[in-house]
Amino acid sequence: MSLDYDAYLQLAPGIKMCRILNGMWQVSGGHGVINLRSAVYSMFAYYEAGFTTWDLADHYGPAEDFIGQFRRQLAINKGEKAVWETLAFTKWVPSPGQMTRKIVEDNINISLRRMGVQALDMLQFHWWDYSDTNYLEALKYLAELQNEGKIHLVSLTNFDTAHLQIILDKGIKIATNQVQFSPVDMRPLVEMAQLCDEHDIKLLTYGTVCGGLLSDRYLNQPEPSGAALNTVSLRKYKQMVDGWGGWKLFQQLLQTLKRIAVKHNVSISNVAMRYILNQTAVGGVIVGARLGITEHIEDNARVFKLKLDGEDEAALQEVLSKSNDLYQLIGDCGAEYRR
Repeated sequence: MSLDYDAYLQLAPGIKMCRILNGMWQVSGGHGVINLRSAVYSMFAYYEAGFTTWDLADHYGPAEDFIGQFRRQLAINKGEKAVWETLAFTKWVPSPGQMTRKIVEDNINISLRRMGVQALDMLQFHWWDYSDTNYLEALKYLAELQNEGKIHLVSLTNFDTAHLQIILDKGIKIATNQVQFSPVDMRPLVEMAQLCDEHDIKLLTYGTVCGGLLSDRYLNQPEPSGAALNTVSLRKYKQMVDGWGGWKLFQQLLQTLKRIAVKHNVSISNVAMRYILNQTAVGGVIVGARLGITEHIEDNARVFKLKLDGEDEAALQEVLSKSNDLYQLIGDCGAEYRR
């Protein structure tokens, strides 16, 4: 399988990412038991299909170890060139507090060792408490490590617009910001996307298919609850749907997405992903990979052949206009993590 030409984005020299990233939150627990051998085998299927970019984190259980094992096996099976074609964007999520050069470097070295690399493709930094301004110290040292070659790109995850601006005002170069962005959650369009466009920062989006709720599986189905919400993702995004407008309106959204999907011979999830990929500043969408459990490789590939027209956009806007304003209810990007 080969992906269409617009499946890739040149983020920086030597950093050519797939615009659908394989999300590894699912290996951290709460999504079913993941077997290392089965996981690595599944990762080869993603690579062979052209899905060469992975999103992970220091706290996603064994995710960094899985990537390290996959790349070692990839080098054996396919050669070093194949390893260079894969990207792994990890995160550092420290507890707030004092940030020294040693603290920062020691934590980055842990990721380097786990992944078996000399330099991280990308380090996405998260900070829990804006009232503790040590996040600026941490980013200063991350920028130093980038200049020294230990990190190729310094990025953020779940930062809001105001604090992204503060970071940029300090002269720190940011490549991407990872935020929640879906037809249910359009908050990034309020402020974030404009600032990112002005500074050539790309958004990497998660929750784009709401943990699987934005799929054919839930069309014309009763509202799920209890045991039916059997993953962390489903529970999280069901709460988001509740705040957005509830299950009845969500069914209207699914029905609209289905009409568009039938028109283009694709799936509901395809339409949701393409809609977000078309939004300003979006570099890529992250889709969870439940390695060795469920894969949607062939379905996801159809996203790059899909072109939404004006009629499709208008139909989606009509139903989205009926929803509650999540920016007013929750706040800017990432506000749900800082209450």
